[in-house]
Parts: sequence; structure tokens; C-alpha cells
Amino acid sequence: MTRGTATFTPRVDIIETAEELLLIADVPGVKPEDVDVRFENGELVLHGRCNPRCVDAGLLVGEYEVGDFYRVFTLNESIDAEKISAELKQGVLAVHLPKMAAVKPRKITVQEK
Repeated sequence: MTRGTATFTPRVDIIETAEELLLIADVPGVKPEDVDVRFENGELVLHGRCNPRCVDAGLLVGEYEVGDFYRVFTLNESIDAEKISAELKQGVLAVHLPKMAAVKPRKITVQEK
């Protein structure tokens, strides 16, 4: 899983709408090709690999620790696993977890008789 570097638990926000759950995770320094998002056995796994920034330079002050990100979430069966999608922009990972049609709220029309 990791390569001898620190492993961090990314901070997340989870927003629920009628259509989906939206998971937003902070993963600074991670590139899209270094993100692994998996859904297996009811679990959503986030793993982001972050490479050191100053490989060829001497570090004068080091206050920012670099390492991989890893987090697991248990999801219930109301998520449509086939439609999960994710995007990464400026160190923020957004994972869209669409709800299955059967669990989406629906308005029932009341008719006058």
C-alpha cells in the first residue's frame, strides 16, 4: 500500500442530495494518475500516492510532510456502484456516489375525488 512514507487520512465532507452522495476529500500534491478509487464488497477505498517535492534540492526548512493518503468508507446497498465517478482538481478529489432509483425520493401526486 505505501512506499515507506507517511500515510495520512484525508479530511472529507460528504454531501447528500436527492440524487447522490458527494464525497469531497483533500489530497494536496496528488496527481490524477496517482489516485486509486475502488468500490469492493460494499467499501469505497481512496488511495492517493504523493511523491516528495524536493528530490534534487537541499531542503532548508521542512514544515510540510509529504505522504500517501488512504481512507475506507463502508457504503450501504443504496449506492449504484456502476455509476460511481470521480474527478480531481487542484488537490480536491470529488467522488460522486449516485443513489439507486429505488431509494431516491419521489413525489406522489394526490388526486381529488
